[in-house]
Amino acid sequence: MSDLLIKFLSNTGYALVTYRNLIMIFIGLFFIYLAIAKKCEPLLLVPIGFGILLGNIPVFKGFGLGLYEDGSVLHFLYFGVTTGMYPSLVFLGLGAMTDFSSLLARPVLMLLGAAAQIGIFFTLLGALFFGFDPKEAASIAIIGGADGPTSIFLTARLAPHLIGSVAIAAYSYMALIPVIQPPIMKLLTTHKERLISMGVLREISQKEKIIFPIVAFLLCCFIAPAALPLLGMLFFGNLLKECTVTERLANTARNAIIDIATILLGVIVGASTQGDRFLTQQSLGIFLLGAIAFSIATASGIIFAKIMNLFMKQKINPLLGAAGVSAVPGSAREAHLLALKEDHTNFLLMHAIACNSSGVIGSAIAAGVLWSFFN
Repeated sequence: MSDLLIKFLSNTGYALVTYRNLIMIFIGLFFIYLAIAKKCEPLLLVPIGFGILLGNIPVFKGFGLGLYEDGSVLHFLYFGVTTGMYPSLVFLGLGAMTDFSSLLARPVLMLLGAAAQIGIFFTLLGALFFGFDPKEAASIAIIGGADGPTSIFLTARLAPHLIGSVAIAAYSYMALIPVIQPPIMKLLTTHKERLISMGVLREISQKEKIIFPIVAFLLCCFIAPAALPLLGMLFFGNLLKECTVTERLANTARNAIIDIATILLGVIVGASTQGDRFLTQQSLGIFLLGAIAFSIATASGIIFAKIMNLFMKQKINPLLGAAGVSAVPGSAREAHLLALKEDHTNFLLMHAIACNSSGVIGSAIAAGVLWSFFN
């Protein structure tokens, strides 16, 4: 009887646990705390945080329980991450939720979304300098786009062993936008620049809204065909929203589909961060380079807006450059709130959303370019 008891105890998680598992469980609990107590991106951090707990319960090898074991339930769910299925479904829902009217009303703001992607290519060079191979470097660099699904999609294609580290870094920095971006925005802009008013945007016709996703899809995917799975779904979802005859499908895409995809993506990405695979020197390097990428992307958008003002009669508030990253709607909200602190009548939100939505497109194109180049 005592032998059976000893054998039972030796098979429990208490006997199998390592300090790496305990560290990751603490990180998972911290993510859940941030989401619930501080309301930092709860729709992302609650699934990821619980997924980290799920992935760090020690199990016997060969029982078909672990995420990296063939035949396990978690391994089958992980298939949606490694194939890019979940990120594509998220983009479908995102397209059905996005209103591109402000971008159509002021197309020049699209340049700020493009400028913010400079952070991706600077970080690519940095990752190569620190010894990462080209595919790993490209996967790390895409964190600068501040788009979790895009980061996961590209990493699954180029460096699947880095999915956990890249995804956690990308989503962490998205959640920390209120901490990271405002100091950079204040540092790179003057009080006078932050007071610049953008005026009222023109009214966009329904015909323009319907034509845009079709034309934008063709233009963007001819430029970067490898971005087809992401941009195809983004613009298809937007067409469902704007054409007015598929409202039922649009509602499903922006509610049920994106919610299911977000839950599965968050939980499974979190579960992929098993302590023995995640807590490495390489992961620390990824977090450092990810922070650099996100900071450079924010600064690039702001600096480019200031350069544009040298040639434009109607000046652009440089704070909008920070919204050029793909973190929807977090970065747009921060640009708007900072402008309001300077002048409570200066509403930048719709202009910032224009930059934000162009950042989504820009990061997907950048991912497609990197995939086609390094594949």
